[in-house]
Amino acid sequence: MPNKKKTQVTASPERRRELLRLAAEVFAAQGYNATTVRRIADEAGMLAGSLYYHFDSKESMLDEILSAFLDELWRGYDTVLAAGLGSRETIEALVTESFREIDRHRAAVAIYQKESRHLAAQPRFHYLTESQQKFEKAWLGTLERGVADGAFRDDLDIRLTYRFVRDTVWVAASWYRPGGQHSPEEIARQYLSMVLDGIAVRTPPT
Repeated sequence: MPNKKKTQVTASPERRRELLRLAAEVFAAQGYNATTVRRIADEAGMLAGSLYYHFDSKESMLDEILSAFLDELWRGYDTVLAAGLGSRETIEALVTESFREIDRHRAAVAIYQKESRHLAAQPRFHYLTESQQKFEKAWLGTLERGVADGAFRDDLDIRLTYRFVRDTVWVAASWYRPGGQHSPEEIARQYLSMVLDGIAVRTPPT
């Protein structure tokens, strides 16, 4: 009698997205190393063994979560960078796109913020380092262009400015919740007003 092979169950695209969404929320809340497959399965209302029919490991789930987020982020960023905007307009568009990504992938952004440094040391996640280098180049290049063309002050420490803007934007993933009082675009507008124009009241010239 021939051996029977284990049947591979293929989740519907909607169910697969839901499982990844739940996994992302658990990873973001508990940390990747502290999260077990059983914990994700419990959140999904299924047995731990059943989850392995859809994903071969929690590492595979994390890989899909992060790569999907970064692929979408770079589609948006590349569109902005190719649009031929002025340096200030490019910064404004990049910040706005960043908040849209936080709205779409809040948990993935939180995971990326907390886990990417040590994950990048693993061969499977080398793309995290490549993405970070590309990200830095895009932002630093835009800031340098803005100083050169007079849009930004020439006394700025470009790298310090980049780190400030980067951290100010992405830390929002720790408190932002989709569907809140303000849209991503409105939050971006408020952040940009503070970053680019400051918070002090302007004194009219005498």
